[in-house]
Amino acid sequence: MKTDSDLQRDVIAELNWDPAINATAIGVAVKDGVVTLTGHLDTFAEKHAAARAVRRVADVKAIALELDVKLAPDHRRSDTDIATSAEQALKWNTLVPLGAVKPTVDRGCVTLRGEVEWDFQRRAAEKAIRSLMGVVAVSNDITLRARPHVANLSHKIEQALTRQAIREAKRIHVSVDGTTVKLTGVVHSWQERDAAQGVAWTAPGVRAVINELTLG
Repeated sequence: MKTDSDLQRDVIAELNWDPAINATAIGVAVKDGVVTLTGHLDTFAEKHAAARAVRRVADVKAIALELDVKLAPDHRRSDTDIATSAEQALKWNTLVPLGAVKPTVDRGCVTLRGEVEWDFQRRAAEKAIRSLMGVVAVSNDITLRARPHVANLSHKIEQALTRQAIREAKRIHVSVDGTTVKLTGVVHSWQERDAAQGVAWTAPGVRAVINELTLG
């Protein structure tokens, strides 16, 4: 098991490794396996990239993002310009149903509202907005359309976990309450945790996933 000093060194190395991140602008503190990032970044996309980088590091138990987005002068845009670009980005994204998602912009913070059938469509909408110039935050309030109940849903998800070679599939417990799936158990990495959550979201009829998987 890594010490906090080992973990801090690995996180700093991973941030430096990622060309999408200005690692010199980020401070890294670690206590009991919890990583805290501090600093000021030029774009929201870079903040997201930093979070993803930390999640790639083994033995990270939790992440606290205390990163502010302070746009560089040449990145600043009016809310009207951002809203126009957001609308176009959604319109041109083939994964997002046309007209299903509406963006609202307030001082660079974009809120997405609407209704789609699948979680991948909801995530695609957020991804389309994340890297737009002038965006400082994205709030994804898109809901999923109700679908007919699927019999034996927990068993189908467990089969998918095994089929997709999630290493800890046998240690993941899947429970279903209506259209809500709850995942409990222990996995070895954030990647496995995210992969298991992704499998749950792809199951038909699921409208919410509660991920209580822990790292161990």
